[in-house]
Formats: sequence, structure tokens, C-alpha cells
Amino acid sequence: MSGLDLTLKIWRQKSSVDNGGFETYDVKGLNSHMSFLEMMDVLNEQLVTQNKEPVAFDHDCREGICGMCSMVINGRPHGPLKGTTTCQLHMRHFNNGDIITIEPWRAKAFPVIKDLVVDRSSFDRIIQSGGYISVNTGSAPDGNAIPIPKDIAEEAFDAAACIGCGACVATCKNASASLFVSAKVSQLSLLPQGQPERKERVNKMVAQMDSEGFGHCTNTGACEVECPKEISIEYIRKMNLDYNVNNIKS
Repeated sequence: MSGLDLTLKIWRQKSSVDNGGFETYDVKGLNSHMSFLEMMDVLNEQLVTQNKEPVAFDHDCREGICGMCSMVINGRPHGPLKGTTTCQLHMRHFNNGDIITIEPWRAKAFPVIKDLVVDRSSFDRIIQSGGYISVNTGSAPDGNAIPIPKDIAEEAFDAAACIGCGACVATCKNASASLFVSAKVSQLSLLPQGQPERKERVNKMVAQMDSEGFGHCTNTGACEVECPKEISIEYIRKMNLDYNVNNIKS
């Protein structure tokens, strides 16, 4: 069985102040069982042997856990499959002779560092602003010391599944981070341990989100569709409710 021959149109940009543009590359004889990132490795080996600059792209675990493999593939964050990160996307989902366009996340709050790598430290600053709980020092508490209903525990766990990749921002026409922020707010506010900072948390994290330059949510639902962990926009409703209750004028 012959391998895949593909044409890649890849965004190349030297730095955040460079204009950047697309460059076209041909890769031939690819194994259909390769992951998308392995295909990028093959391209970079090809470029290095030609004494050309390899394409910079972000990656780490390559197991769909860390969320670093941030690429917009043919106009969709992480590619065409639902609930899948780029590193878990395999070349068998493409056809011989396909033209594949690869871009970085595009948002003011995610400036391009180089090529397909963007600076997502804005997410870190949002977490630092309120994504924590108070804990007492000493030995670990008994796991059954605070009873939590199963449905609440599962709902909090579903929110905690967010890996902070930024696909929600990349697909949103407003570059909103509401799905990410609401998941990080909800994974704590749903649990008893998260109650002491509940009001302060949502106020601070929403304020930080706005100060980072993310856009406003207009409920198109694209974020939920493209999220590799399929986080529900129901968490945005919960976050907005908490925020409005905290700040309602008497």
C-alpha cells in the first residue's frame, strides 16, 4: 500500500511583530497510521535535511492530556474530528492528494511567538487570579470527611476535564475565553471546598479575562463544538449566574 502524498499550506511567522504568511510544502509517502504531529515531525526532518528552518509548533505529552498541540487545521481547531486533540488526530482521516491548511490560534490575547506557537500565558494569569481554594496545612483530610453528592461530584469532574488548550478561543468569532474560565470557576464552585472564595473567585477571574483582551461570549456554541474535552456551555450559564448574583444592584 502506497503512502499518503499531501500538500501543506503552513503559516510561518518569525515573531509576534512579523507579518507572517503561508508557505507551501509537499510531503510524500506518509504512513496513514501516523499522528498529525508525527507528520509534522516528518516535514521538519525534510526541511532540516534541506538546510531550511523547521516549522515551530507546540507539543508535550502527545496523549491528549496537556492541550499544547494547538493548531487550526483546515479552519477547525485541532482538526476535523470531534472531541480530539491534534496529537490524537491520525493521518488516516485524510485522503491522498489533500491540501491541508495549518494555522496558529488567532486571538489578540494569544500573540504568536513563532509559526504555530502562541503565547497562552493569559490563561495562567486567569488561573492565578482566582483558581484556587483555601487549605489548612497538616496531614491530608480523610477522603470521606466531606460528603459530596455523586451528581455534583461528576459535574465538577466534567468541568475539571478542561485542559486549557484554547480551542474555544480559537473557534469563537469574538475570541472569547468564557468556556475555559467557566470550567475553571465551576470545577471549584460546585464543591464544598470551593465555597469560601466562591464570590471572590468568579469576580476576579472574569475581571482578569476581560483585562487580557478576550472578547465577550455571544452564545454561538462554537466553543462547545470544538472543545477536545467536550466541555458544556452550561458552565458559562453557571458562571454568569454567579457573577450577576454577586454584582446585582440592590
